[in-house]
Amino acid sequence: MAKTLEEKQYLVRFNCDTKSHLEVKDHDVCATKCPDKDCTIFCPADVYKWEGDRMFVGYEGCHECGSCRIGCPFDNIKWEYPKGGHGIVFRLA
Repeated sequence: MAKTLEEKQYLVRFNCDTKSHLEVKDHDVCATKCPDKDCTIFCPADVYKWEGDRMFVGYEGCHECGSCRIGCPFDNIKWEYPKGGHGIVFRLA
């Protein structure tokens, strides 16, 4: 039986760094120029959350797919690979 997306995501493990590899360059751009908050929609890991007047980044659950760096219409997300030994670890089952 095929696994659902949620079941597959449960197999993913993370070795998180204490410093984020994701950064919103300018929070004012999100607040004033991006009414749809696209990153909160296209990120498969739901890393980006708009709360109040600010974008919060939960980098610890990032799947490192890079969709945020190409999907932000304002190029307002700085995305880097996590430093060596950190980041996502895929388990196949």
